[in-house]
Amino acid sequence: MGRASQPNRATLRQRMSALPCATEEEPFGPGVWVYKVCGKVFALLTQDGPVRLSLKCDPTRAQELRAAFAAITPGYHLNKEHWNTLELPGGLPAALVDELILHSHELVTARLKKSERQAVALQRTLT
Repeated sequence: MGRASQPNRATLRQRMSALPCATEEEPFGPGVWVYKVCGKVFALLTQDGPVRLSLKCDPTRAQELRAAFAAITPGYHLNKEHWNTLELPGGLPAALVDELILHSHELVTARLKKSERQAVALQRTLT
C-alpha cells in the first residue's frame, strides 16, 4: 500500500489474507469479513457502505491513536480497550494502516498456543 493512496477494500482483503495462517470468513453472514489467525480474530472489514476496518491494538497505543486521528475510534461493537475502528478514507497514511494490520496480527499471534505460533512463524519464513 503506497503512502499516497488510501487502501481500498480489495487491497485490504488481499493484504490481510496474505498474512501467515490468515483466513477470511463471514461468521455473521453478509456484511462483514472477519479475518482470523489460527481461528482467532485479528480484523473485521465492512463489505458495504463506508470502509471500516476494526483491528486489535495495544490499549495504550489505541488511546494515543484515537487522540491523534479523528478517523480512529474505539472498536465498533468490540472491546473498546483493545480494539480500534479505522474509517477509510479518513486521511490516515496508508503506511500506518498497514502497520496497524500487522500489529493486530502479531498481538493475536502472540496469544496462540505454542504449536500455532510455530506454524505462523514457519509460514512467515516460507513467504
